[in-house]
Amino acid sequence: MPSFEESLAKLESIVDKLEKGELSLEESLKLFEEGVQLSAACKQELDAAEGKVQMLVKQRDGSLKAEPFLTGKPS
Repeated sequence: MPSFEESLAKLESIVDKLEKGELSLEESLKLFEEGVQLSAACKQELDAAEGKVQMLVKQRDGSLKAEPFLTGKPS
């Protein structure tokens, strides 16, 4: 299985090829399908990484507590 960086680079290459518009419809569809699969794999890997990210928050007693990383704006 390729790394996240390899998948992202391949996805960027596919986008470049599709944007040029020089491929046949059949070739374009094949690359588009590959791009969708790569995009899904990258999203899955990013979601997994996000789940692992934690912030250490200092408690009132001076101890540190791991809390899930929040991606939204603080309220």
